[in-house]
Amino acid sequence: MADFRFRWGLNPWDELRRLQHEMEQAFESRFGRPETPEPPCNIWEGDDDVLVTCEAPGIELEGMDISVMGDALTLRHEKPGEQIPQESCHRQERPSRSFERSIRLPARIDPEKVEADYSRGVLKLTLGKAAEEKPRKIEVKALE
Repeated sequence: MADFRFRWGLNPWDELRRLQHEMEQAFESRFGRPETPEPPCNIWEGDDDVLVTCEAPGIELEGMDISVMGDALTLRHEKPGEQIPQESCHRQERPSRSFERSIRLPARIDPEKVEADYSRGVLKLTLGKAAEEKPRKIEVKALE
């Protein structure tokens, strides 16, 4: 049976947390950190719409497919990488920029009220909320 000894005055739980931290660092250096979803997006909600901005440098708009259903936004882009004969390729660092990502939005969207703009590598989507999602002003009547 193993003999576990802790240095005098150290909390065993602190030692376990230190060991866990060292193990996480070892795995990250060997296998890397989990990937960030492509493309990275920010989402804001206003009274009438939802604004989504996505970093998408170098995409070709012909290969972009954007769809909205209810409160789900799906972004697809297909761009094959450059075709280079492997025997002459010394380095290939430019990614293919193909991705597919579905994002749950904070409200249901009216598909007729969607606008998309692309400028300087940023895709900007303005998604109008469905009528039932918009706040309604309630008029209060005075009773006499």
